[in-house]
Amino acid sequence: MRGRHEGAGMRARAALVGAAVLVGLLTGCSGDPFEAYCERVEEHQVALTEAVAAGGPDALLSVLPELQDLREAAPRDVADEWQQVVGRVEALSEALEDADVDPASYDREDPPDGIDDQQRAAIDGAARELVRPTTLAALGDIETQVRDVCGTPLYQ
Repeated sequence: MRGRHEGAGMRARAALVGAAVLVGLLTGCSGDPFEAYCERVEEHQVALTEAVAAGGPDALLSVLPELQDLREAAPRDVADEWQQVVGRVEALSEALEDADVDPASYDREDPPDGIDDQQRAAIDGAARELVRPTTLAALGDIETQVRDVCGTPLYQ
């Protein structure tokens, strides 16, 4: 009889240890789901702030890698908004690159030699999409969400 009780006791202890390990793993992984996103926001905050302060036609283009990183880290509740904003910046970047145009010096009224009507139309279209109300609203939603969830502005 004693062997039977010892085996049951060992199984019970093993089950308790297993449950304790499982609980530890689950609670160890259940941290703030926005933590990594907010860390990236803080990581890129200086670059975004400098780009906004500098202004100019290439401000957002200069921080495209940072914006793409934030889009990748974005929580589901703002993923569509990040896609809207970053997608518009990417489209403008591609249009300028395809036309082999420097965004900092591009002048729509006096485009550089060698740019054709199709390239100019692509640049103009991408620039219009970037400042459309839907894109600006998406950016506003992102800024609000970052402030609410991360407790800091996207840029200062």
